[in-house]
Amino acid sequence: MNSTASHLARFLLPGLRALRRDWRSGELRLLALAVVLAVACVASVGFLADRLGGALERDSAQLVGGDLVLRSGATIPKAMASQALERGLSVARTVEFPSMVGHGQAMQLAALKAVTPDYPLRGSVLVASEPGGPARSLADGPPTGAVWVDEQVLAMLGARVGDALSVGNLSLRIAGVLAYEPDRGMRFINMAPRVMMRMDELADAGLLGSGSRVTHYLLAAGEPKAIQAYRTWLVPRLEPGQRIVDMESSGSGMRRTFDRARQFLSLVAVLTVMIAGVAVALAARRYAVRHQDGVAVMRCMGASGPWLSRMLCVAFAVLGLLASLAGVALGYLAHQGLVLIVAGWFDAPLPPPSPRPALLGMATGLLLLLGFALPPLAALRRIAPGRILRSGGRDVAPGRGVLAGTAVLILLAFVVSGRPALAVIVTGGFLAALGVSAFAAWLLLAAVSSMRHGEGRLAPFRLALAGLARRRALTIVQVCALSAGLMIILLLAIMRTDLLQGWQETVPEQAPDTFLINIQPDQVRQVSDSLARAGVPDPRLWPMVRGRLVAINGRPARAGDYQDARARRMIQRDFNLSYSNTLPEGNVMTAGRWLDPDAAEVSIENGLAETLQLKVGDSLRFDVAGDLIDVRISGLREVDWDSFQANFFAVASPAALRDTPASYITAFRLPPASPGLARMLVQQYPNLTVFDVGAILNQVRRVLDQSIQAVQLLFLFTLAAGLLVLGAALLATRDERMHEAALLRALGASRRQLSIMLRVELALLGTMAGLMAAAGAVATALLLASEVFDFSLALSWWPWAAGVAAGVLIAWMGGAVALAGVLRTPPLVSLRES
Repeated sequence: MNSTASHLARFLLPGLRALRRDWRSGELRLLALAVVLAVACVASVGFLADRLGGALERDSAQLVGGDLVLRSGATIPKAMASQALERGLSVARTVEFPSMVGHGQAMQLAALKAVTPDYPLRGSVLVASEPGGPARSLADGPPTGAVWVDEQVLAMLGARVGDALSVGNLSLRIAGVLAYEPDRGMRFINMAPRVMMRMDELADAGLLGSGSRVTHYLLAAGEPKAIQAYRTWLVPRLEPGQRIVDMESSGSGMRRTFDRARQFLSLVAVLTVMIAGVAVALAARRYAVRHQDGVAVMRCMGASGPWLSRMLCVAFAVLGLLASLAGVALGYLAHQGLVLIVAGWFDAPLPPPSPRPALLGMATGLLLLLGFALPPLAALRRIAPGRILRSGGRDVAPGRGVLAGTAVLILLAFVVSGRPALAVIVTGGFLAALGVSAFAAWLLLAAVSSMRHGEGRLAPFRLALAGLARRRALTIVQVCALSAGLMIILLLAIMRTDLLQGWQETVPEQAPDTFLINIQPDQVRQVSDSLARAGVPDPRLWPMVRGRLVAINGRPARAGDYQDARARRMIQRDFNLSYSNTLPEGNVMTAGRWLDPDAAEVSIENGLAETLQLKVGDSLRFDVAGDLIDVRISGLREVDWDSFQANFFAVASPAALRDTPASYITAFRLPPASPGLARMLVQQYPNLTVFDVGAILNQVRRVLDQSIQAVQLLFLFTLAAGLLVLGAALLATRDERMHEAALLRALGASRRQLSIMLRVELALLGTMAGLMAAAGAVATALLLASEVFDFSLALSWWPWAAGVAAGVLIAWMGGAVALAGVLRTPPLVSLRES
């Protein structure tokens, strides 16, 4: 045991002593701070994303009424429910179908839903005792002999809570008004107003006969492992017409909003890691350069290459471990601030985080050191002992470790973001900007090398050019570092303004919050006039025709011909078709042309075309109420599904569908001056169905606003890392500049000449770095907007001006620090210490 401890001490002590010595001298503080900032940013985003993911999984179950939901167009076999019960899961069943209900002499089509007593398994139903009254949360279905109904049912039938409602052969009491049912989602386009009854009373009602259009649901809930095991058992046994419902297919639009929010936060973390990597590389190179003489002395005293490698590895491994731990702790504290910002996204507290974000943060810190610090440090073991006898020996190569650093950047960008597209675009843009900056710096140095000779009033200018040309390799490194730091800061600035503004504009302030459906053709003019009188600007009512796709290019459309589950569902379902002379607002043609109003043509949404493998020129046949309608695809459209407008997968020319039976739909924003407009319309036209999506719209906007606040909080990490890399870039050549300035002073140069020379030199560096940074930031932002965040980004002039101004200003500030150090020190002392 003592021998083992002795060997361990001999192994660790030299590295620990070196770490303590260099830390006290300040050599490692810049490097450690860069690691801490990168790890803190990654850990804070990781902790938040981990807790958000857990909350989404928890709340997604409430959005579909259970942990797993099986949907079927036919009766679900008892074996499927029995298998769930055998695995210890709770089970509930629901049935949905259209049916007529009545009160007195009035009759109305309703969307009946029969539920078992334990429905829902997750979440709760909100029921009010009167229209517009406060709703109470109930964890089971309606009581025996009673139903719950949508408010529209009462208005259509002239009924009140407590009245009897005829449902088939039964007369059931209206016990409450439905305010919310967890698994209803956004499937309102195909549904009449809801009437909810008990499953055990369905047979006595006598509503289900042969040919009834019925949808069956099996809900299961329980422990995650049991749910996953049941899903694994269930999937291979699914029959045609059966599918598992999850949060995406339930119609909730919040998943996409949450994903975008996490993408923005991940982007901030990726950029912080990249800029911290540059700071680590510069700090490690400066450390290696300044320790060359010390290593040469140790080599003269007998230190071997392996011993030096072991000492440096121990020192930097301990440094990386401590800095990463500090970063994780700081990230955890920062994520608590993020949680306070986004707590309003969910009604319940967020679940605790898992250890994964902490491990990811630790791995980030160690990988940064491995990729950026290890290559220049490894060069120290190859320092020849004879270097101590000569000055001006070969420095550590500036480009050493480029491949290792690039590999680490790509790996970290992918792991932190979880999105290949985001990782490739950001990493590619970052590396391309570095490459362009290096090439541009080389061209500039080649161009100015012929201008550096001369005397007179331009002597300071020529001395500046001579200094740039003489330190060509270091100048290129400095330009690349400055442009990298400025690029990241500019990209974050663009993101905080243009990108976030573009994201907000996907849900404009005047987005519709009310949908009005089931408008009959003879009511179109009256409803449109009523909306206009109430203050709705230019109300547009869209015809809606129900049709099923039955043939593609003359061949029958069969679900079995497709492997993709979504394609099979689209073939089996009815489409909501519409027709129009003009391209709908918010739609953009991506292929072909818009419709010829006098021809039998159709325009298809891009996603549907891709799913069903459709292209411009294909012929389609729809079955509309028994009539076969043949149309040809004239073009493909991109549809903004986030706009809350009335959108359609297929829009036909008027000539194709004008004579088919249709109802109408409209979407509008409820005027503040007419809060009772929807209820007035239902009272005047009882067949109408109103859906208020204002709550969903407000939730989306709340997520947007809180995401912006979270991004701004994380921006502080990136801003600190950016300033750190800019400082490291200037410190990288500080020793050389001090030596040169001292030499010129010894030869008679005045303080004014030195000041002008340094300012000119740094102004050239700052201008070039600023231009390169602006180009890289703008190009990367455009790619991110179009390929990752899916919205357009307008070009702006301000990043170019800001890039040049910031580059020159920061370069001058750094130069002032370096010049002040020279001016305060006698030339002889500067030459002796450099």
